[in-house]
Amino acid sequence: MRFRHPDGTAVHLGYCSNVHQAEDLDGVLAQLADHAEPVREHLGVDRLGIGLWLARPVVTELAADEGALERLKDELRLRGLETVTLNAFPYAGFHREVVKKDVYLPDWADEARLTYTLDCARVLAALLPDDADRGSVSTLPLAWRTPWPATRADEARRALDRLTDGLAVIEARTGRRIRVGFEPEPGCVVETTTQAVRQLGGLDPDRLGVCLDACHLAVQFEEPAEALRRLADAGLPVVKLQASCAVEATDPADPAARAALRRLAEPRFLHQTRAATDGGVLAVDDLPDALDGDLPADAGPWRVHFHAPLHTAPEPPLRGTADQLAQVLAGLLGGPSALCDHIEVETYTWSVLPEPPAGLSAGIAAELAWARARLTGLGLKEDPS
Repeated sequence: MRFRHPDGTAVHLGYCSNVHQAEDLDGVLAQLADHAEPVREHLGVDRLGIGLWLARPVVTELAADEGALERLKDELRLRGLETVTLNAFPYAGFHREVVKKDVYLPDWADEARLTYTLDCARVLAALLPDDADRGSVSTLPLAWRTPWPATRADEARRALDRLTDGLAVIEARTGRRIRVGFEPEPGCVVETTTQAVRQLGGLDPDRLGVCLDACHLAVQFEEPAEALRRLADAGLPVVKLQASCAVEATDPADPAARAALRRLAEPRFLHQTRAATDGGVLAVDDLPDALDGDLPADAGPWRVHFHAPLHTAPEPPLRGTADQLAQVLAGLLGGPSALCDHIEVETYTWSVLPEPPAGLSAGIAAELAWARARLTGLGLKEDPS
């Protein structure tokens, strides 16, 4: 879906396909028919944005085989779908039985990460609709925080310089500008907007910036207006917003809250957990560890990196952070100028919810409808063209 900000900027809204399990081209094409097109039909729109996650083997095939790329482009057109953004954070194996910290590999000190990201940018340049201003690719925030010696940090910085040069070459050859956004995430080298300014400041803002994940922002207890001001003052553009919600336990000592949290402590994904205290934010790397005593039950509230559906509350007495997401949307799009033009609903955790939905496409459509209502409430006009 597209919207027009009062300043004339085209704002793209879609959902991220990393919720679907597919790591070959046939699987990606099938998910467009089985899931994305039904989402579009549920919403009753002629065109739906989909932020594709293309695992390393798929990107390799698309980058090397023009025929394969044309198959994907034709399928997107056939299904009434468009792609202006790719999620290049997971490299491969995102739906393995156990993912956890492997999602951060390879990191930005590894040549494979640079190669994959530039291949994603080349593929996206070919997929962009003719009337799209630019594309975006989201990526991990350099690396998991340990081990991260100075030698690897230096290698990563050099890789970012090469990334900038590579993106410039792609634009020169294709006429399409692709920007890469680094996504702050709890537990990583860059987990907050303060660290983003410190680690990513001075990069070319025409090519590189931040992918802001609202769930991660909430887990770190960052106040949305202050975080957005911090990024703007540093000249770090928000090239993409991942519209997502965290889970909060207002009273983590409550037995009912702990029982509900236990049902979220599943083995596939990492669920970093944070507690807000008078002395600052306490951090634990995974929810099971927090529940087993690594995070004091009397330190609260707790927020958990578990992407909860936008439109519905978690199991009581838990709550979601949709109010913080609404504040992020207002900060980016509620002013006289649009500060972000790519919005991607990214609830990849549907399959690990305690009670997975019977109708995934209907659930994703409900999330997009929630986001659409917030955008129109900010004065954006839906653009049917």
